[in-house]
Amino acid sequence: MPVYRWEGLTRQGVVKKGEREAPNEAAVVQWLRQQQVRPKKIQEKSRKRAIAIPGLGGGVQSKDIVIFARQFATMIDAGLPLVQCLDILSSQQESRSFKNILFAVKTEVEGGSTFADALKKHPKAFDDLFVNLVQAGEVGGILDTIFLRLATYLEKIMKLKKKVQGAMVYPIAILVIAVGVISVLLGWVIPIFESMFREFGNAELPGPTVFVINMSRTFKKLLPFLVVLVVALIFGIKHIYGTKKGRLTIDSIFLKLPVFGDLLRKVAVARFSRTLATMLTSGVPILDALEIVAKAAGNKVIENAIMETRASISEGKTMAEPLEESGVFPSMVCQMINVGETTGAMDAMLNKIADFYDDEVDSSVDALTSLMEPAMMAFLGVVIGGLVIAMYLPVFKLAGAVGGAG
Repeated sequence: MPVYRWEGLTRQGVVKKGEREAPNEAAVVQWLRQQQVRPKKIQEKSRKRAIAIPGLGGGVQSKDIVIFARQFATMIDAGLPLVQCLDILSSQQESRSFKNILFAVKTEVEGGSTFADALKKHPKAFDDLFVNLVQAGEVGGILDTIFLRLATYLEKIMKLKKKVQGAMVYPIAILVIAVGVISVLLGWVIPIFESMFREFGNAELPGPTVFVINMSRTFKKLLPFLVVLVVALIFGIKHIYGTKKGRLTIDSIFLKLPVFGDLLRKVAVARFSRTLATMLTSGVPILDALEIVAKAAGNKVIENAIMETRASISEGKTMAEPLEESGVFPSMVCQMINVGETTGAMDAMLNKIADFYDDEVDSSVDALTSLMEPAMMAFLGVVIGGLVIAMYLPVFKLAGAVGGAG
Protein backbone atom coordinates (compact mmCIF):
# COMPACT_ATOMS: atom_id res chain seq x y z
CA MET A 1 0.00 0.00 0.00
CA PRO A 2 1.47 3.41 -0.96
CA VAL A 3 2.44 6.04 1.61
CA TYR A 4 1.43 9.70 1.04
CA ARG A 5 3.08 12.82 2.48
CA TRP A 6 0.44 15.40 3.36
CA GLU A 7 0.33 19.01 4.49
CA GLY A 8 -2.77 20.87 5.68
CA LEU A 9 -4.33 23.56 7.88
CA THR A 10 -6.34 22.98 11.03
CA ARG A 11 -9.40 25.09 11.90
CA GLN A 12 -7.12 27.32 13.98
CA GLY A 13 -4.87 27.93 10.96
CA VAL A 14 -2.00 25.76 12.26
CA VAL A 15 0.05 24.01 9.56
CA LYS A 16 0.31 20.25 10.06
CA LYS A 17 2.42 17.72 8.16
CA GLY A 18 2.63 13.96 8.20
CA GLU A 19 2.53 10.67 6.35
CA ARG A 20 -0.43 8.37 5.75
CA GLU A 21 -0.61 4.87 4.29
CA ALA A 22 -3.69 4.63 2.06
CA PRO A 23 -4.90 2.89 -1.10
CA ASN A 24 -5.16 6.22 -2.99
CA GLU A 25 -5.03 10.01 -2.63
CA ALA A 26 -8.81 10.30 -2.17
CA ALA A 27 -8.62 8.11 0.94
CA VAL A 28 -6.01 10.48 2.43
CA VAL A 29 -8.25 13.50 1.71
CA GLN A 30 -11.20 11.77 3.38
CA TRP A 31 -9.12 10.91 6.44
CA LEU A 32 -7.81 14.48 6.75
CA ARG A 33 -11.35 15.84 6.65
CA GLN A 34 -12.29 13.46 9.45
CA GLN A 35 -9.38 14.93 11.41
CA GLN A 36 -10.73 18.45 10.62
CA VAL A 37 -7.65 19.31 8.56
CA ARG A 38 -7.96 21.10 5.21
CA PRO A 39 -5.47 19.52 2.79
CA LYS A 40 -3.01 21.81 0.98
CA LYS A 41 -0.62 19.31 -0.58
CA ILE A 42 -0.69 15.51 -0.90
CA GLN A 43 2.14 13.63 -2.62
CA GLU A 44 2.90 9.95 -2.87
CA LYS A 45 6.15 9.03 -1.18
CA SER A 46 8.70 7.37 -3.46
CA ARG A 47 9.00 3.73 -2.59
CA LYS A 48 12.20 1.69 -2.56
CA ARG A 49 11.99 -1.89 -3.70
CA ALA A 50 12.35 -4.22 -0.75
CA ILE A 51 14.40 -7.37 -1.17
CA ALA A 52 12.20 -10.32 -0.33
CA ILE A 53 14.08 -12.97 1.64
CA PRO A 54 12.56 -16.46 1.35
CA GLY A 55 11.23 -17.80 4.62
CA LEU A 56 11.04 -14.44 6.35
CA GLY A 57 7.55 -13.48 5.22
CA GLY A 58 8.58 -10.46 3.16
CA GLY A 59 11.00 -9.05 5.73
CA VAL A 60 8.97 -9.92 8.86
CA GLN A 61 10.68 -12.52 11.00
CA SER A 62 8.96 -15.13 13.17
CA LYS A 63 10.74 -13.67 16.20
CA ASP A 64 9.07 -10.28 15.61
CA ILE A 65 5.62 -11.90 15.51
CA VAL A 66 6.27 -13.85 18.72
CA ILE A 67 7.47 -10.76 20.62
CA PHE A 68 4.49 -8.76 19.31
CA ALA A 69 2.02 -11.44 20.47
CA ARG A 70 3.59 -11.67 23.94
CA GLN A 71 3.75 -7.88 24.46
CA PHE A 72 0.26 -7.33 23.06
CA ALA A 73 -1.18 -9.94 25.45
CA THR A 74 0.48 -8.21 28.42
CA MET A 75 -0.84 -4.77 27.39
CA ILE A 76 -4.41 -5.95 26.75
CA ASP A 77 -4.40 -7.83 30.06
CA ALA A 78 -3.29 -4.59 31.78
CA GLY A 79 -6.37 -2.83 30.37
CA LEU A 80 -4.83 -0.69 27.62
CA PRO A 81 -7.11 0.12 24.64
CA LEU A 82 -6.49 -1.83 21.43
CA VAL A 83 -5.45 1.19 19.33
CA GLN A 84 -3.05 2.42 22.02
CA CYS A 85 -1.41 -1.03 22.18
CA LEU A 86 -0.89 -1.02 18.42
CA ASP A 87 0.45 2.55 18.53
CA ILE A 88 3.01 1.69 21.23
CA LEU A 89 4.12 -1.55 19.60
CA SER A 90 4.42 -0.02 16.10
CA SER A 91 6.48 2.90 17.40
CA GLN A 92 9.02 0.65 19.15
CA GLN A 93 9.47 -1.81 16.28
CA GLU A 94 13.02 -2.05 14.88
CA SER A 95 11.91 -3.90 11.73
CA ARG A 96 10.69 -1.29 9.25
CA SER A 97 8.52 -3.80 7.38
CA PHE A 98 6.72 -4.90 10.53
CA LYS A 99 6.49 -1.31 11.77
CA ASN A 100 4.64 -0.29 8.59
CA ILE A 101 2.30 -3.28 8.86
CA LEU A 102 1.38 -2.49 12.48
CA PHE A 103 0.83 1.16 11.58
CA ALA A 104 -1.50 0.09 8.74
CA VAL A 105 -3.39 -2.27 11.10
CA LYS A 106 -3.80 0.54 13.63
CA THR A 107 -5.15 2.83 10.89
CA GLU A 108 -7.66 0.19 9.79
CA VAL A 109 -8.88 -0.35 13.37
CA GLU A 110 -9.21 3.41 13.86
CA GLY A 111 -11.32 3.51 10.70
CA GLY A 112 -13.83 1.06 12.18
CA SER A 113 -12.47 -2.27 10.94
CA THR A 114 -12.29 -5.27 13.29
CA PHE A 115 -8.84 -6.29 14.50
CA ALA A 116 -9.04 -9.65 12.68
CA ASP A 117 -10.07 -8.02 9.38
CA ALA A 118 -7.21 -5.52 9.68
CA LEU A 119 -4.70 -8.33 10.26
CA LYS A 120 -6.15 -10.33 7.36
CA LYS A 121 -4.98 -7.64 4.91
CA HIS A 122 -1.34 -8.53 5.70
CA PRO A 123 -1.04 -12.29 5.01
CA LYS A 124 2.77 -12.17 4.77
CA ALA A 125 2.97 -11.32 8.46
CA PHE A 126 -0.26 -12.77 9.88
CA ASP A 127 -1.34 -16.12 8.45
CA ASP A 128 -4.83 -17.69 8.50
CA LEU A 129 -4.19 -19.35 11.85
CA PHE A 130 -3.26 -16.04 13.50
CA VAL A 131 -6.26 -14.22 12.00
CA ASN A 132 -8.77 -16.93 12.92
CA LEU A 133 -7.56 -17.10 16.51
CA VAL A 134 -7.78 -13.30 16.85
CA GLN A 135 -11.29 -13.42 15.39
CA ALA A 136 -12.29 -16.06 17.95
CA GLY A 137 -10.75 -13.91 20.71
CA GLU A 138 -12.67 -10.82 19.59
CA VAL A 139 -15.99 -12.70 19.46
CA GLY A 140 -15.42 -14.34 22.85
CA GLY A 141 -13.94 -11.24 24.51
CA ILE A 142 -10.77 -13.14 25.48
CA LEU A 143 -8.21 -11.40 23.27
CA ASP A 144 -5.54 -11.39 26.02
CA THR A 145 -5.90 -15.17 26.55
CA ILE A 146 -5.80 -15.80 22.80
CA PHE A 147 -2.60 -13.79 22.38
CA LEU A 148 -0.95 -15.64 25.27
CA ARG A 149 -1.84 -18.93 23.56
CA LEU A 150 -0.60 -17.58 20.25
CA ALA A 151 2.72 -16.47 21.76
CA THR A 152 3.23 -19.86 23.43
CA TYR A 153 2.30 -21.71 20.24
CA LEU A 154 4.58 -19.58 18.03
CA GLU A 155 7.50 -19.95 20.46
CA LYS A 156 7.19 -23.74 20.41
CA ILE A 157 6.83 -23.89 16.63
CA MET A 158 9.85 -21.59 16.19
CA LYS A 159 11.87 -23.77 18.57
CA LEU A 160 10.87 -26.87 16.58
CA LYS A 161 11.88 -25.19 13.32
CA LYS A 162 15.28 -24.21 14.73
CA LYS A 163 15.93 -27.81 15.80
CA VAL A 164 15.33 -29.08 12.28
CA GLN A 165 17.38 -26.27 10.71
CA GLY A 166 20.20 -27.04 13.13
CA ALA A 167 20.13 -30.69 12.11
CA MET A 168 20.24 -29.80 8.41
CA VAL A 169 22.80 -26.98 8.51
CA TYR A 170 25.72 -29.02 9.91
CA PRO A 171 25.87 -31.77 7.22
CA ILE A 172 25.14 -29.28 4.42
CA ALA A 173 27.95 -26.98 5.63
CA ILE A 174 30.41 -29.89 5.85
CA LEU A 175 29.36 -31.12 2.39
CA VAL A 176 29.80 -27.66 0.84
CA ILE A 177 33.26 -27.32 2.42
CA ALA A 178 34.21 -30.82 1.21
CA VAL A 179 33.09 -30.09 -2.37
CA GLY A 180 35.00 -26.77 -2.28
CA VAL A 181 38.22 -28.35 -1.00
CA ILE A 182 38.05 -31.27 -3.47
CA SER A 183 37.37 -28.85 -6.35
CA VAL A 184 40.41 -26.75 -5.42
CA LEU A 185 42.60 -29.87 -5.17
CA LEU A 186 41.44 -31.31 -8.50
CA GLY A 187 41.34 -28.01 -10.39
CA TRP A 188 44.46 -26.21 -9.16
CA VAL A 189 46.68 -28.17 -6.75
CA ILE A 190 46.99 -31.51 -8.60
CA PRO A 191 47.87 -29.85 -11.96
CA ILE A 192 50.84 -28.19 -10.18
CA PHE A 193 52.04 -31.62 -9.01
CA GLU A 194 51.47 -33.02 -12.52
CA SER A 195 53.73 -30.38 -14.09
CA MET A 196 56.34 -31.10 -11.42
CA PHE A 197 56.22 -34.87 -12.12
CA ARG A 198 56.56 -34.16 -15.86
CA GLU A 199 59.95 -32.58 -15.19
CA PHE A 200 61.17 -35.91 -13.80
CA GLY A 201 61.19 -37.30 -17.35
CA ASN A 202 59.81 -40.75 -18.08
CA ALA A 203 59.70 -41.85 -14.45
CA GLU A 204 56.85 -44.33 -13.93
CA LEU A 205 54.19 -42.95 -11.58
CA PRO A 206 52.30 -45.10 -9.06
CA GLY A 207 48.79 -46.27 -10.05
CA PRO A 208 46.91 -44.10 -7.48
CA THR A 209 48.79 -41.00 -8.69
CA VAL A 210 47.96 -41.71 -12.35
CA PHE A 211 44.29 -42.25 -11.42
CA VAL A 212 44.11 -38.93 -9.54
CA ILE A 213 45.85 -37.02 -12.37
CA ASN A 214 43.40 -38.46 -14.92
CA MET A 215 40.52 -37.53 -12.60
CA SER A 216 41.88 -33.97 -12.35
CA ARG A 217 42.12 -33.66 -16.17
CA THR A 218 38.53 -34.94 -16.56
CA PHE A 219 37.29 -32.59 -13.85
CA LYS A 220 38.86 -29.52 -15.53
CA LYS A 221 37.33 -30.50 -18.90
CA LEU A 222 33.88 -31.12 -17.44
CA LEU A 223 33.83 -28.23 -14.94
CA PRO A 224 31.76 -25.80 -17.14
CA PHE A 225 29.26 -28.61 -17.90
CA LEU A 226 29.05 -29.54 -14.22
CA VAL A 227 28.27 -25.93 -13.26
CA VAL A 228 25.56 -25.71 -15.95
CA LEU A 229 24.18 -29.10 -14.87
CA VAL A 230 23.95 -28.08 -11.20
CA VAL A 231 22.24 -24.77 -12.05
CA ALA A 232 19.82 -26.53 -14.43
CA LEU A 233 19.11 -29.18 -11.79
CA ILE A 234 18.31 -26.53 -9.16
CA PHE A 235 15.98 -24.61 -11.49
CA GLY A 236 14.44 -27.86 -12.74
CA ILE A 237 13.62 -29.11 -9.25
CA LYS A 238 12.27 -25.68 -8.33
CA HIS A 239 10.01 -25.68 -11.40
CA ILE A 240 8.79 -29.24 -10.76
CA TYR A 241 8.13 -28.41 -7.09
CA GLY A 242 6.04 -25.46 -8.25
CA THR A 243 3.56 -27.83 -9.91
CA LYS A 244 0.91 -29.66 -7.90
CA LYS A 245 1.90 -33.14 -9.06
CA GLY A 246 5.63 -32.43 -8.79
CA ARG A 247 5.35 -31.11 -5.24
CA LEU A 248 3.33 -34.18 -4.22
CA THR A 249 6.00 -36.49 -5.70
CA ILE A 250 8.96 -34.67 -4.11
CA ASP A 251 7.25 -34.38 -0.69
CA SER A 252 6.43 -38.10 -0.85
CA ILE A 253 10.12 -38.87 -1.56
CA PHE A 254 11.18 -36.68 1.39
CA LEU A 255 8.98 -38.68 3.77
CA LYS A 256 10.49 -41.97 2.51
CA LEU A 257 14.13 -40.96 3.03
CA PRO A 258 15.95 -43.36 5.43
CA VAL A 259 16.80 -41.01 8.33
CA PHE A 260 15.49 -37.57 7.38
CA GLY A 261 12.07 -38.96 6.39
CA ASP A 262 11.37 -40.18 9.92
CA LEU A 263 12.48 -36.81 11.35
CA LEU A 264 10.24 -34.87 8.93
CA ARG A 265 7.27 -37.08 9.82
CA LYS A 266 7.77 -36.44 13.55
CA VAL A 267 8.04 -32.69 12.94
CA ALA A 268 4.83 -32.78 10.89
CA VAL A 269 2.94 -34.69 13.60
CA ALA A 270 4.15 -32.31 16.32
CA ARG A 271 3.18 -29.26 14.25
CA PHE A 272 -0.23 -30.72 13.32
CA SER A 273 -1.07 -31.60 16.93
CA ARG A 274 0.13 -28.29 18.40
CA THR A 275 -1.65 -26.15 15.79
CA LEU A 276 -4.95 -28.05 15.96
CA ALA A 277 -4.91 -28.08 19.77
CA THR A 278 -4.35 -24.30 19.91
CA MET A 279 -7.20 -23.63 17.50
CA LEU A 280 -9.70 -26.00 19.16
CA THR A 281 -8.89 -24.59 22.61
CA SER A 282 -9.54 -21.09 21.28
CA GLY A 283 -12.99 -22.03 19.97
CA VAL A 284 -12.28 -22.27 16.23
CA PRO A 285 -14.68 -24.77 14.53
CA ILE A 286 -12.98 -28.08 13.74
CA LEU A 287 -13.58 -27.92 9.96
CA ASP A 288 -12.08 -24.42 9.74
CA ALA A 289 -9.21 -25.50 12.01
CA LEU A 290 -8.38 -28.56 9.88
CA GLU A 291 -8.35 -26.48 6.68
CA ILE A 292 -5.89 -24.01 8.22
CA VAL A 293 -3.75 -26.80 9.72
CA ALA A 294 -3.58 -28.50 6.31
CA LYS A 295 -2.31 -25.31 4.63
CA ALA A 296 0.33 -24.90 7.35
CA ALA A 297 1.53 -28.54 7.10
CA GLY A 298 4.41 -27.71 4.72
CA ASN A 299 4.14 -31.12 3.02
CA LYS A 300 1.63 -31.91 0.25
CA VAL A 301 1.20 -35.56 1.30
CA ILE A 302 0.31 -34.56 4.86
CA GLU A 303 -1.86 -31.69 3.59
CA ASN A 304 -3.88 -34.12 1.44
CA ALA A 305 -4.29 -36.53 4.37
CA ILE A 306 -5.63 -33.74 6.61
CA MET A 307 -8.00 -32.48 3.90
CA GLU A 308 -9.35 -36.01 3.38
CA THR A 309 -9.89 -36.22 7.14
CA ARG A 310 -11.76 -32.91 7.01
CA ALA A 311 -14.01 -34.25 4.23
CA SER A 312 -14.73 -37.39 6.25
CA ILE A 313 -15.63 -35.36 9.36
CA SER A 314 -18.01 -33.21 7.30
CA GLU A 315 -19.77 -36.48 6.36
CA GLY A 316 -20.18 -37.39 10.04
CA LYS A 317 -17.17 -39.71 10.54
CA THR A 318 -14.57 -39.53 13.32
CA MET A 319 -11.12 -37.96 12.89
CA ALA A 320 -9.03 -40.97 13.92
CA GLU A 321 -10.30 -43.37 11.24
CA PRO A 322 -9.38 -41.37 8.09
CA LEU A 323 -6.06 -40.30 9.65
CA GLU A 324 -5.10 -43.94 10.16
CA GLU A 325 -6.25 -44.89 6.65
CA SER A 326 -3.97 -42.22 5.16
CA GLY A 327 -0.89 -44.12 6.36
CA VAL A 328 0.88 -40.82 7.09
CA PHE A 329 0.22 -40.56 10.82
CA PRO A 330 1.58 -43.18 13.26
CA SER A 331 -0.90 -45.65 14.75
CA MET A 332 -0.24 -44.37 18.28
CA VAL A 333 -1.26 -40.83 17.28
CA CYS A 334 -4.51 -42.06 15.71
CA GLN A 335 -5.35 -44.12 18.80
CA MET A 336 -4.73 -41.18 21.13
CA ILE A 337 -6.91 -38.93 18.94
CA ASN A 338 -9.60 -41.61 19.07
CA VAL A 339 -9.44 -41.57 22.89
CA GLY A 340 -9.59 -37.75 22.84
CA GLU A 341 -12.72 -37.85 20.64
CA THR A 342 -14.37 -40.44 22.88
CA THR A 343 -13.66 -38.59 26.13
CA GLY A 344 -14.32 -35.11 24.73
CA ALA A 345 -10.80 -33.94 25.62
CA MET A 346 -9.40 -33.63 22.11
CA ASP A 347 -7.38 -30.43 22.72
CA ALA A 348 -5.69 -31.87 25.83
CA MET A 349 -4.85 -35.11 24.00
CA LEU A 350 -3.42 -33.21 21.01
CA ASN A 351 -1.20 -31.16 23.34
CA LYS A 352 0.12 -34.40 24.88
CA ILE A 353 0.87 -35.77 21.41
CA ALA A 354 2.66 -32.52 20.49
CA ASP A 355 4.76 -32.59 23.69
CA PHE A 356 5.68 -36.25 23.08
CA TYR A 357 6.74 -35.64 19.48
CA ASP A 358 8.66 -32.50 20.44
CA ASP A 359 10.79 -34.75 22.67
CA GLU A 360 11.02 -37.30 19.84
CA VAL A 361 12.30 -34.61 17.48
CA ASP A 362 14.91 -33.63 20.10
CA SER A 363 16.11 -37.24 20.34
CA SER A 364 16.14 -37.70 16.56
CA VAL A 365 18.12 -34.49 15.99
CA ASP A 366 20.69 -35.46 18.66
CA ALA A 367 21.00 -38.96 17.18
CA LEU A 368 21.31 -37.59 13.65
CA THR A 369 23.98 -35.07 14.65
CA SER A 370 26.01 -37.66 16.56
CA LEU A 371 25.76 -40.02 13.57
CA MET A 372 26.65 -37.40 10.97
CA GLU A 373 29.74 -36.02 12.73
CA PRO A 374 31.94 -39.16 12.52
CA ALA A 375 30.52 -40.07 9.08
CA MET A 376 31.38 -36.67 7.59
CA MET A 377 34.80 -36.61 9.25
CA ALA A 378 35.56 -40.09 7.92
CA PHE A 379 34.40 -39.05 4.43
CA LEU A 380 36.61 -35.95 4.45
CA GLY A 381 39.56 -37.91 5.80
CA VAL A 382 39.33 -40.70 3.22
CA VAL A 383 38.67 -38.52 0.14
CA ILE A 384 40.95 -35.56 0.85
CA GLY A 385 43.58 -37.67 2.58
CA GLY A 386 43.54 -40.13 -0.35
CA LEU A 387 44.10 -37.33 -2.88
CA VAL A 388 47.01 -35.90 -0.88
CA ILE A 389 48.67 -39.28 -0.36
CA ALA A 390 48.30 -40.16 -4.06
CA MET A 391 50.17 -36.94 -4.96
CA TYR A 392 52.97 -37.56 -2.49
CA LEU A 393 53.57 -41.22 -3.41
CA PRO A 394 55.97 -40.30 -6.31
CA VAL A 395 57.83 -37.96 -3.96
CA PHE A 396 58.29 -40.77 -1.43
CA LYS A 397 59.34 -43.13 -4.26
CA LEU A 398 61.87 -40.64 -5.58
CA ALA A 399 63.25 -40.00 -2.09
CA GLY A 400 63.65 -43.76 -1.57
CA ALA A 401 65.44 -44.12 -4.91
CA VAL A 402 67.80 -41.23 -4.08
CA GLY A 403 68.50 -42.71 -0.64
CA GLY A 404 69.26 -46.15 -2.15
CA ALA A 405 71.64 -44.64 -4.73
CA GLY A 406 73.42 -42.73 -1.96
